[in-house]
Amino acid sequence: MPRRHDGRVDLDLRVVRYFVAVAEHGHFGRAATTLLITQPSLSRQIRGLENQLGARLFERTPQGTRLTDAGAAFLTHARALLAEAMRAAAHTRAAAAPHTLTIGYTTNLVIAPAVRELRRRRPDAEVQTRHLEWNGAHPALLEHRVDVAVTRLPIPTDGVEITVLYREPKVLLLSRRHRLAGRDAVDLDDIAGETMPRVGDPAWDAHWRTDPRPAGRRAPDGPVLADKAELFDYLAEGDAVLIAPADSRAPDLIPDLTTVPLRGAEPGEVALAHRAGELNPLIEAFADCAAALLRPGVPSPRRR
Repeated sequence: MPRRHDGRVDLDLRVVRYFVAVAEHGHFGRAATTLLITQPSLSRQIRGLENQLGARLFERTPQGTRLTDAGAAFLTHARALLAEAMRAAAHTRAAAAPHTLTIGYTTNLVIAPAVRELRRRRPDAEVQTRHLEWNGAHPALLEHRVDVAVTRLPIPTDGVEITVLYREPKVLLLSRRHRLAGRDAVDLDDIAGETMPRVGDPAWDAHWRTDPRPAGRRAPDGPVLADKAELFDYLAEGDAVLIAPADSRAPDLIPDLTTVPLRGAEPGEVALAHRAGELNPLIEAFADCAAALLRPGVPSPRRR
């Protein structure tokens, strides 16, 4: 039986990883093969962990092993410990090499003024930029493909810190043949019955379709069109509208499209995002440059 303990436990993360492998495989032999160690060695490591914790973690069955109640309770914490250890290592590596920075930016955002200023301030730094899809900032940060990102909101907030850089007005993007195309401006009542395509991200769709509308009305539904070319083609057919940033470049790409100022909609927000708790002086330096130099884009005259 596991021995009684005094409450002080110095866990070996390697053994914690072994425990998680056995729990996920439900079998000591298969876990040992995955971990590239022998089954007797793995069994000894798990017994040592049980002695440390003062609780039996597994029960052997004819089919393999199953977690005890204590093992199930420890599994949640074990996974969190391993994830936190990975984050700590990544943050430490970033802090140890502050001379490099990869800056991501999502579709239709211009970050060149801030990048130039950062390079001027830190000529010793290796600064790279990477274009991301409209919804690519959050996964790129968590996967360490970029160190910091400039993106339109909303994005998921788990594991990242967000600072709003500026707010920007919204417009209605629509076909030049649409009945509203010649207006000086429109408001939400004007588009109450208009079809609006979606992109499939619930938070993004709710924000950019202004759903629900004032007085609790739901925005008209529409097809899911995540591909930008497909979305623009759908709008160009003339029967649907889309709420977009005021500096949308879609009319530059698709001459059949135009924009009309939209009244009554909350402005959009452009933000700087980076991994939570990460220590990299270049992130702070870029944040200063971005706050000082990045502003809403100016709509092109050809859209009116």
